[in-house]
Amino acid sequence: MFGKVLIANRGEIALRILRACRELGVRTVAVHSEADTEAKYVKLADESVCIGPATASLSYLNVPAIISAAEVTDAEAIHPGYGFLSENADFAERVEKSGFAFIGPRPETIRLMGDKVSAKVTMKEAGVPCVPGSDGALPDDPKEITKIARAVGYPVIIKAAGGGGGRGMRVVHTEAALLNAVTMTRSEAGAAFNNSTVYMEKFLENPRHIEIQVLADAYDNAIYLGERDCSMQRRHQKVIEEAPAPGITRKLIATLGERCAEACRHIHYRGAGTFEFLYENGKFFFIEMNTRVQVEHPVTEQVTGIDIVQAQLQIAAGEKLRFKQGDVEIRGHAIECRINAEDPFKFIPSPGMINTWHPPGGPGIRVDSHAYSGYIVPPHYDSMIGKVISTGHTREQAIARMSIALSEMMVNGIKTNIPLHQELMLDERFRQGGTSIHYLEEKLAKKSAAIKEQ
Repeated sequence: MFGKVLIANRGEIALRILRACRELGVRTVAVHSEADTEAKYVKLADESVCIGPATASLSYLNVPAIISAAEVTDAEAIHPGYGFLSENADFAERVEKSGFAFIGPRPETIRLMGDKVSAKVTMKEAGVPCVPGSDGALPDDPKEITKIARAVGYPVIIKAAGGGGGRGMRVVHTEAALLNAVTMTRSEAGAAFNNSTVYMEKFLENPRHIEIQVLADAYDNAIYLGERDCSMQRRHQKVIEEAPAPGITRKLIATLGERCAEACRHIHYRGAGTFEFLYENGKFFFIEMNTRVQVEHPVTEQVTGIDIVQAQLQIAAGEKLRFKQGDVEIRGHAIECRINAEDPFKFIPSPGMINTWHPPGGPGIRVDSHAYSGYIVPPHYDSMIGKVISTGHTREQAIARMSIALSEMMVNGIKTNIPLHQELMLDERFRQGGTSIHYLEEKLAKKSAAIKEQ
């Protein structure tokens, strides 16, 4: 195991990685911007290095500064967390060429799966079910594009090969709108991702978002850790996640999970990863693979008992997987609510000082957060300030425990989205399970319309 790890991230994931390292007896280096000098994880780390001003491009995305921090502190490895540089193949390559271990997949794997076109082709080769669509990038010939769309069947969705997080996509319902949509998406993709390649998929009208968590070592051993349902979304951003997915049989998940594990062996994947699927009418369709730890990894940890972040560290240190597929057992149910510093229904960010921070407790409650009373939420980064995770023997118990936890949680000084989560825990459709990715958007739209009519 490494003697010292540099954590190239901030917020709750930096604290999560720090705790995993401490449990393994690994010393930690926290890098931080000037805005995060007083952060909890910075104070708890064995060493800390300021790598730049508040602006992310000058600090958390500043590769030379991060590498220099690793050099001056004699760190052996760098953990990128999620977001920022976590899926940047050039960063992973720079880390390894500088003599450090990158706690994640190999750079070539990140590139392969980061390009949605090459990822889809690779998954097809590995036998993973994919959404019907173009075989690779769309051609330049308008007639060929029209022909492909007719074969796929409307509605279709045009996606940027280098896109992600809900950006770089456009739904097309008619042939008249097709070519203009392709042109606009190409232009936006070139500007946003420096890659104007686009492809086409069948647009599924009412799917759920289901993902499979995998772990794979450097010796082609790979396992899957069950699934998560992340369908409760707003503008392609997840709000609530849970494991396992309600209403989907273990047999169906086992078949899909085995294909994902085989795909890992096929591409010689290393580390933790997530295969994301749309699920509709009993069928799964691959959309992308995230080559990093996910925000929602705690729900999988709660129902499997496996520490995913520690597994990342062990794999990166050259160890073989400590678990076989037969060792993985799903027990109970877990739900995660992302706590954001924002207006609960207008979703306007609410940075500022937290005057009172009182996290909930009780049986089956876990809180992952770097916040505390007196902490100032900076305006420069993502608004998430923590996660509340409830675990129960049944889904009903997990929901009940989450409702109690949210009622106990006290955050004063800023606005948070806790009221939205409280409302969703009481929502009849959510309590039934199996809502589509459009459910929350539609619910919020109805609520907004009702308020305007008053």
